[in-house]
Amino acid sequence: MRTQSRDREGRRVHVPEYAPRTRRHRPGQGCYHGSVTKRPPANLDLIRRVLGNDYLNLEVKHIILEEASATGHSRVKIETQQNGTTLLVEGEGVGLVDALVAGLFRRYEIEYQSLKSIELASFHVHARLDTKKRRAGADSVGEVTLEVRNSEGKVFVFSDSSRSIATSSARAVIAAVEYFVNAERAFITLYKSRQHARERNRDDLVTRYTEELAEVVKSTSYAEVIENIKKELGES
Repeated sequence: MRTQSRDREGRRVHVPEYAPRTRRHRPGQGCYHGSVTKRPPANLDLIRRVLGNDYLNLEVKHIILEEASATGHSRVKIETQQNGTTLLVEGEGVGLVDALVAGLFRRYEIEYQSLKSIELASFHVHARLDTKKRRAGADSVGEVTLEVRNSEGKVFVFSDSSRSIATSSARAVIAAVEYFVNAERAFITLYKSRQHARERNRDDLVTRYTEELAEVVKSTSYAEVIENIKKELGES
């Protein structure tokens, strides 16, 4: 783009519009700031709003990994925090990711049945060499991406970036657990709210909760309680 100006004699001249120079980060110059966990944006704000202070926040604090190189058998111990309460979760499997899924999913699927119908679709790690601090680059940030598929065949993507592949793997897995647990809880909360609204003859709220149920159910997976509610909503 160009702008118009005038020279000393009053004649119009065209001068380029100012464009600030872009400063490029060179490898090892600290262009990465902290870890980042990403969750599917679909319905996340709605789920958080429905649950409010009852939203279940899960965090990974410490990881201890034992692995037999000959067999690939892994045992992992994870110290987690659930809304400030410390919990110790253990899991075993073939490799780190299998052990993490076994431990974290099985810990919560006892109460939240939808986790039983979720399966791993893909898992991969990408090294961001532009973030390295040392010449060799082994300290670069690793982006761990976890894709899981629900009972309807829909794929949800979770990812985490940090300088530790083990930590990012654990955070990606626990982010998936947190997402589906809260989706199931939000769905049931909305259903109960809809029932109360019907009892009070609040058709406006019934319509609102029905629409929100239709959205949140897209972020759930099969569970008997959810299927029963879906059948009831289909009959009403």
